Amino acid sequence: MKETIIIGSDKSGFTLKEAVRQWLGDQGFDVKDLGTTDIENFMPYFEVASVVARAVQKGEAKRAILVCGTGMGVTITANKFKGIYAALCENVYIAKMCSAVNKANILCLGGWVTAPEQSYEIIKAWMDTPFGEGFPPERVEFLENAFDSLQAIEEDILK
Repeated sequence: MKETIIIGSDKSGFTLKEAVRQWLGDQGFDVKDLGTTDIENFMPYFEVASVVARAVQKGEAKRAILVCGTGMGVTITANKFKGIYAALCENVYIAKMCSAVNKANILCLGGWVTAPEQSYEIIKAWMDTPFGEGFPPERVEFLENAFDSLQAIEEDILK
């Protein structure tokens, strides 16, 4: 069974989102686009990020990709939702670390600042890096405990 990846963008991220959507499909993923699908009838970044974050919360997919002009607006918005760990990634190293250290379940990209080919490498790094990769066992244990603490904070704040 193919993994489902939810994707969404506003008007500013539309061109990159379309390239990423096509590339993911070519890689064998089932891509569910919940954002702007027609540049003339676009959704604002905060609306797209909210729809995508809620879909991930509901379990429609384990991971998602959001794109706006800089990637910052969708990142900020998505992180308002409980259980969502959105990370803005502008390079491969950050993409690896947001998976290995932070368990990011939404990758955010900037359509104005990231070229399609660069985004493919970023996405591959994010998807292919398991939590804790490259760290010794005691550091992985620390990261697990840190994530548990983050979830406790979330429980307290995001009721």
